[in-house]
Amino acid sequence: MKIRQLRYIDEVVRRGLNVTAAAEALYTSQPGVSKQIRLLEEELGLDIFQRHGKHLAQVTPAGQRILDYTARLLAEADNITKVAGEFRDANRGDLAIATTHTQARYALPKVIQAFKQRYPLVSLYMHQGAPPQVAHMAAEGQADFAIATEAIEHQHRLVMLPCYRWNRCALVKRDHPLAASSRLDLRALAQHPLITYTQGFTGRAKLDQAFASQGLHPNVLLTAVDADVIKTYVRLDLGVGIVASIAYDASDDADLVALPVDHLFEPSTTHIGFRRGMFLRGYMTEFIGLFAPHLDRSLIEEIDAIADPELRRLRTATLIPSVPTI
Repeated sequence: MKIRQLRYIDEVVRRGLNVTAAAEALYTSQPGVSKQIRLLEEELGLDIFQRHGKHLAQVTPAGQRILDYTARLLAEADNITKVAGEFRDANRGDLAIATTHTQARYALPKVIQAFKQRYPLVSLYMHQGAPPQVAHMAAEGQADFAIATEAIEHQHRLVMLPCYRWNRCALVKRDHPLAASSRLDLRALAQHPLITYTQGFTGRAKLDQAFASQGLHPNVLLTAVDADVIKTYVRLDLGVGIVASIAYDASDDADLVALPVDHLFEPSTTHIGFRRGMFLRGYMTEFIGLFAPHLDRSLIEEIDAIADPELRRLRTATLIPSVPTI
């Protein structure tokens, strides 16, 4: 049995039992992957995959158990590589971050700038996607960290750490009827077309819950994943934009009026997540500290040591009231 063979069966499952796609991802040939899977099955004396002709149809019950152990073994092999890298050269390595547009555009630039000043030899890779995609990438080892506001708490394999709380503002053109409002309410907002985030992005659920709690059904004219797109359509006078407050820049957006609405909506919390049991290199812990200074190594290790996902969630929930609001 070879680590390479285990990587092959793991990648085949990740690629929906498509051996050709797995071979491309592994930078090898499809016949080579098929041969190594057969050799592993012969050594184990059982089928990991059920076949229809030449194609893999499904994972066998025994194969599923083997794949469960394989995932753990490969994660530990990755940890061994990280440990070796830490002792060989603590200031050199890779860091892959999976995150949403809002975090990448507004929350992370200064953090990454400070991080690169401290660790110029660490290569940074940023992957953008929807919150479920971001969580999946971290859970599957395609990224070291997942940073998002929604959906990632459902990934039980991830250690979720609260970083900061934030709220929203309403954006209108300077000649809009609401521009002179001193204190907005939900009914006033509901009288105008709204432009805001797509479902599942950037705390959209909190917005929907607030309107529903008062029996209001606002006209959400347009949704987008990108605050810059939302602002574009506000400038076209299509409606009132509701975006994360950090997405408004008084200089760049001087043609728009930002109206506070934090009294109308519950604050949202952005988390950073990583696979439980993953060895965190020194620069990884440093990155977390730059993004969320209240998260020190001892606290990270304490929460990572909690095996039960529900107990882990309850422990991190106790931190939320004390995390900074931006």
